[in-house]
Amino acid sequence: MRAILDHCSGGTRRSVPAGTEFIQEGGKTGHLFVLIDGKVEVVKGDNLVAVIEEPGAVFGEMSVLLDKPHSARVRAASDCVLYEFDDAASFLRERPAMALLIAQLLAQRLHVATSYLADLMHQYADHGTHLAMVGEVLQSMINLPPMQVAPGSDQQSDPRI
Repeated sequence: MRAILDHCSGGTRRSVPAGTEFIQEGGKTGHLFVLIDGKVEVVKGDNLVAVIEEPGAVFGEMSVLLDKPHSARVRAASDCVLYEFDDAASFLRERPAMALLIAQLLAQRLHVATSYLADLMHQYADHGTHLAMVGEVLQSMINLPPMQVAPGSDQQSDPRI
């Protein structure tokens, strides 16, 4: 992810104090953030999803690329320094190398998620529990038309599954 930092010219360098939420779940800002220094927490609902401290980590990219609200909130777990891009969509159009790096990052995440789901499908195929439906989830992910992407939650079931 450090390679992303090489493409951040033009971003606003921003200091964020520990405890500050800079992305709100359900909000839509069009902003993209890149971690320079510090540690952040990604929280979905009441669940801590990740603690990230690797320079070059990107936040807000899914909201920007899908033109959807943020799927999680992100807060500084320590004092942080970030690059912030106010008009991230324009920034990515003007910098295809940065867009490619983010696409590679997203592809890596998808690879890990589908590999994990395939492993679950294999492990629980004969158990008859709710985990047996993982194959349907994988099939749904693979055949999903681009404009129908809609993140689900515990409160809202996905009608495609």
